[in-house]
Amino acid sequence: MATTHALAGLLLVIPLAVVAPEFTVAAAVAAIAGGVFPDIDMPWAHRRTLHFPVYYSIAAAIGGGVALLAPTSASVAAALFLGSAALHSLSDAFGGGLELRPWEGSSERGVYSHYHRRWWRPRRWVRYDGAPEDAALGILLGVPPVLIFEGHVELFVIGAVALGLGYAAIRRPMVEWTQRLVDSLPPELLDRLPDRLVEDFR
Repeated sequence: MATTHALAGLLLVIPLAVVAPEFTVAAAVAAIAGGVFPDIDMPWAHRRTLHFPVYYSIAAAIGGGVALLAPTSASVAAALFLGSAALHSLSDAFGGGLELRPWEGSSERGVYSHYHRRWWRPRRWVRYDGAPEDAALGILLGVPPVLIFEGHVELFVIGAVALGLGYAAIRRPMVEWTQRLVDSLPPELLDRLPDRLVEDFR
């Protein structure tokens, strides 16, 4: 889930909160944004258009070096954004595939590596987004930030965990609800929907 990725990105900020607390807020916002950013590609080629497991990692290492040599709010935020985006892209390989019903385990596309020019296969340690283990992981990832941060960041963590639990509760039936909705639409409306969406449900 996007919430799980955002919470994982926040873990990268915890050491910074101890050694350089003046950068914590900017870093936390950047880490959350970086954790969510790759999934903006959902309407297009998901886990390919904005997912760069290798290139984000290289950029994050360079950004981290710059932040260490010249620590400013901007340099630290950039490093955390890239690090969180890299963590998101890499961890997608440990989830499920890209099929409409990922609990069936029929897809071998986990995340695309532009560097290797091929798809990395899904390991399915977390079987699919919104799986029970995904919800449990979200809770576990939320505990350290709640203990470390306060104010708006703490409220975000609590909200993200609650949103993740709600999504997990409806994840599987949501596919069937969407299927029925698409089936009930008149042809003139179907023509206006993205081809990818219509093809998935036909």
